[in-house]
Amino acid sequence: MNPDSTLQICDLRVTVPGASARVPAVDGVSLSVGRGRTLGLVGESGCGKSLTALGVMRLVRAPVKVESGDVTIDGVSLEGMTPSQIRHVRGRRIGMLFQEPGAALNPTYTCGWLIAETLREHMDVTRREARAAAIDALVQVHLPDPDAIAKRYPHQLSGGQQQRAMLALALATGPSYLLADEPTTALDVTLQAQMLDLLREKRDVMGLGMLLISHDLGVVAQVADEVAVMYAGLIVERGDVASVFSSPEHPYTQGLLRAVPSLSGPAQTRSMAGSVPAPGEITVGCRFAPRCPLADKRCRTEEPVLQIGERHTAACWYPGQNIWKEASGRE
Repeated sequence: MNPDSTLQICDLRVTVPGASARVPAVDGVSLSVGRGRTLGLVGESGCGKSLTALGVMRLVRAPVKVESGDVTIDGVSLEGMTPSQIRHVRGRRIGMLFQEPGAALNPTYTCGWLIAETLREHMDVTRREARAAAIDALVQVHLPDPDAIAKRYPHQLSGGQQQRAMLALALATGPSYLLADEPTTALDVTLQAQMLDLLREKRDVMGLGMLLISHDLGVVAQVADEVAVMYAGLIVERGDVASVFSSPEHPYTQGLLRAVPSLSGPAQTRSMAGSVPAPGEITVGCRFAPRCPLADKRCRTEEPVLQIGERHTAACWYPGQNIWKEASGRE
């Protein structure tokens, strides 16, 4: 992949306060996504997905801290940039679609004003040009009656309209990359499908590189080219969508896929026992070991590294074995 046309995240580490010291909530994550492609980032709540995106954008606030790691956009590193320079990169080179647009959009300004001011901040345009471009941005996300929408405050819009207005704001300056954090979570099934179609359209028309964060594997399967599975701050599996979803190597990925409801066969609960550990709770061995029926002594004492397979990678000492078969003979 050409480094001059990618968003690269290298060894990102985001920490939070622990009982006696700071502990990593995002622990050395490295990802890359090229122009015109979508990388899905999946995992349960609490795995560190949203914190990864906020770390990339340098939007974390104390007591959360970006401890280390670099982000490069089309070969240009954020390392050493001033806050003003990073703010310009955020508005011009990379956009973000937040999980809760109603909370992310400033409630004291109209949607048209928010978009116009973003344009004036990052582009050399007059107020009149910015207002016209703001209307066009709303047109581009297929909002009906964009002139009326531009004059409304965020709370006067429906959830679906808020999400589209946020997307218009994120894409108005023509960025190269988009971070979409759970873009369909609060929408009904029909609006979800429309939003996914819109994201695909913008990716293809604008040549966007997109990092799509979701706990919904069905959403990722529809939109993404590649998928990275995150657990307790680590990437535990990564590969092309078809490969990972058809032949998952990591027990956690297998468990996520098994928990997806099926339209055929008898209804049954297939959720995994246990929950994602808090940051710093597991300091040795595999972080998934307490929930994995295949875990043995090695799993509990040695942290596995990403092992390169034929089609994708997985951080597991026993990749590809069926999580639902009883482990034996390795204690």
